[in-house]
Amino acid sequence: MADQPTEKTTGGTVGRFVGKVKSRAGEMLGNDDLQREGNLQVAQADAEGDAQDARRVAEQEQAQVETESRRQEAKAERDRLRAEVEAEDRADNVERAEAAQEAEIALEAEKAEAVVEVSEEIEESAIDAQEAEAVRQRADDAVDTARLEQEARRAEAHATALDPEES
Repeated sequence: MADQPTEKTTGGTVGRFVGKVKSRAGEMLGNDDLQREGNLQVAQADAEGDAQDARRVAEQEQAQVETESRRQEAKAERDRLRAEVEAEDRADNVERAEAAQEAEIALEAEKAEAVVEVSEEIEESAIDAQEAEAVRQRADDAVDTARLEQEARRAEAHATALDPEES
């Protein structure tokens, strides 16, 4: 086997071009080693190009995977935040409903208390009216009693004056 080439081959487009030149030159000159070296350099440049293409594709795919992962994370975060906001809204609605119920209960209690107070006032007024009526009735009775007693004394005096012996 011949000596291994120790020079570094250039890759990419330049390396491919140089490899083709070497391969042609080796073919024209009948130098199989130079032709093989050129073919190897072309193959190496092609392999490097394929590797770069594969690396680029892999990087793009990785970027797409990372982008999709970030998108999914963002969606999950949005969903979590939405659920949190909905839970807070439900809690606020419950608090508002409870506050409204408490206010309604307090209002009903105030109304009931006012009804009781009015009822008590009406009862007191009725009792006062009954007492006033009783006082008026007693006064009327006292007046009637005094009038009847006076009439009885007059009638007695008149009877005594008509028949003085019966007294």
